[in-house]
Formats: sequence, C-alpha cells, structure tokens
Amino acid sequence: MKKIRVVVVDDSALVRSLLAEIINRQRDMECVGVANDPLVAREIIRELNPDVITLDVEMPRMDGLDFLGRLMRLRPMPVLMISTLTERGAEVTMKALELGAIDFVAKPRIGLADGIKELADQIVEKIRVAASAQVKRAVPQPAVARTATSTEAAGVAAPPPAKLLGRVSTEKLICIGSSTGGTEAVKEVLMRMPADAPGILVTQHMPPGFTTSFAARLNGLCQITVKEAVDRERILPGHAYIAPGGRHLRIDRSGANYIAIVEDGEPVNRHKPSVEVLFHSCAQVVGPNAFGIMLTGMGNDGAKAMREMKDAGSYNYVQNEATCVVFGMPREAIAHGAADEVLPLLEIAPALLSRLRSGGGDRYRV
Repeated sequence: MKKIRVVVVDDSALVRSLLAEIINRQRDMECVGVANDPLVAREIIRELNPDVITLDVEMPRMDGLDFLGRLMRLRPMPVLMISTLTERGAEVTMKALELGAIDFVAKPRIGLADGIKELADQIVEKIRVAASAQVKRAVPQPAVARTATSTEAAGVAAPPPAKLLGRVSTEKLICIGSSTGGTEAVKEVLMRMPADAPGILVTQHMPPGFTTSFAARLNGLCQITVKEAVDRERILPGHAYIAPGGRHLRIDRSGANYIAIVEDGEPVNRHKPSVEVLFHSCAQVVGPNAFGIMLTGMGNDGAKAMREMKDAGSYNYVQNEATCVVFGMPREAIAHGAADEVLPLLEIAPALLSRLRSGGGDRYRV
C-alpha cells in the first residue's frame, strides 16, 4: 500500500506532536516531516514533495494565508487548514478555502490536547479526502459593488444583471447541498443569481462558528442577500439561507408562505447539518416547485432525498466530475437516478435561470 505522505506545519510543538502521532497510527499514511513556520515548511515541501499538508492558519514569520497563497500559485497541492474556533479563525478559514485549501479542521481554544485527540478520526478522514481531491487554483472574487470593468479586469465573470421574475420567484425554491470543496462551489452558483431569484436554501457541511462568516462573505459578493437561516423565518425571493453549523435546516409551510425550520437533532449520514434533511423536506413540502442542486463533496449525504425530490416533481442539477473537488456526493446522486442534468459548475446557475425563464412565460421578463 502506498502511504499518504503528510507534512505538518504548525507553530505549536504540542500540536505538531499530536498530529504526527495521529497520522502515524494510520496504516495508510505517515507524517514525513514537521515545520514550525512556513519558511521552514517551504524547504521541507521542496525536499519531500508530500501528498498533503496540514497548515495552521496563524503562523510566525509568515502569515498562514500568505504562505498558502504563494503555495497554490507556485506548487499547488492538497492543503488541510487547522483553524481556531474564533470569529477571526472563521474569517481566515473562509479566505483559505477561497485560496484553494481543500478543507479545514477547527481545533478548540482550551483543552487543546484532548480536543485534538477527539478530532483524530475527523482529521485522518479529511487527510484521505484531501489526498484524492482535485486541487484547484482559486481566484479571489471582487464584491458586486465593483464596476463591471474592474471585475472583468480581475479575470472573473461579472455577476448577472438583475432580472424580473415576477410571481415565479415566490412559487419556486432552490435547494443546494455540498460538502468538501463546496464553499467555493456554492459561491460560484450564488454569484450568478439575479437579485430577485427564487428563495435558496443551502446545506454546506460545516461546524458551528463558521457558517456566520461563510454567509457574510457570500453576502458581500452576491446580488442576492445571503444569511444564516433563523428558525421559522419566511423564505423570501432574492435571499439565500445557509444552514447554521451544528443545526439541521428544513422547509415547512405557514399558510401560503415557505418558512425555514432550524433545529437540533441527531446527525444524519454522520452530518449535522445534513443535506438529506433539507432535500427530504423539499420533496415533501415544495414538490414540483423545487430545483435541486448537488455540488462537490465526499460521501452520499442527500443522494437518496434528492431522488425523492425528483420523484416529487423537482428538476435537479448535479455538478460534473471534472469541476468537482471531490465527486462523492454528486456521483451518489447520479447513481440514485436523481439527476436531470449533470453540468460543469459554472453552467448550473445559467441553466437553471434559463429553465425558469422558459417555464415562467410572461411572468419572467428579461
């Protein structure tokens, strides 16, 4: 068996020791080197050419983000970020994912040794996923407030102009599920949505403390309003609602209105929030007025419920393998017969909007 070769970069000797021990206990991986700062790491990476790097967000001599940015430009490779459970840690982690990190693990601020040991299974699972992931160079996106000229100069497609959906936007709902690599994939879909698009609900596998920063970051980039979902709030056109970390999100009705239900509960498919919970409720409550989108991610969460959505009359889009960081969840959705169309990431939103226009008749004016 070819082992996954890992380099651990962290300024804490304790964390380096714990991560190396956790990695070396696995039959399929080994820690081939450790570094206490990015400058040392640079030489170790050049010498050892590891399969995966674990990288602390906050480092001496060179900021972890600066190092990651340079690494992904010059020598792209799978990086698992080691974050802290703080507001600052969450903001930096969102930026790291934008720069091309595959995923992150959130270490506790107190009880560090015990906390990392409790995270051992999660850490090694994410290292395995990172080792097999498609590494992508990510280009930071400008906020929508910037002019079209400066946006185009930055090398990214400008967000779409606002369009009038009329009643279509209140009748329809869009449900999105994603996991590893999903923060950037969700962003690419939402940035292409006009300001009065149908209401959108998103379940992205993410722990508590990070979805607030995720939603805020998206809100600054999109024409639609993006926020963390609040229990029993009305789902409005032109809004996207992110499932809070550590809580399930589902859809219900209150009279003629759709509402968001945010609730605790047992993990489903080992996840909380779970895509299965959101998609199942969409099948039950929204039926043929729904659109489903399955984006990059590891595992099979949401695949069965996405088929339920299709059986209830929804129209479903699944991200294709070539544009996924990890093809697990999309592959399972396809295997369950849940996909109506399998498309490259950047074609999903345009295809959905085109279908809305054709189905909306004179209620959708361009």
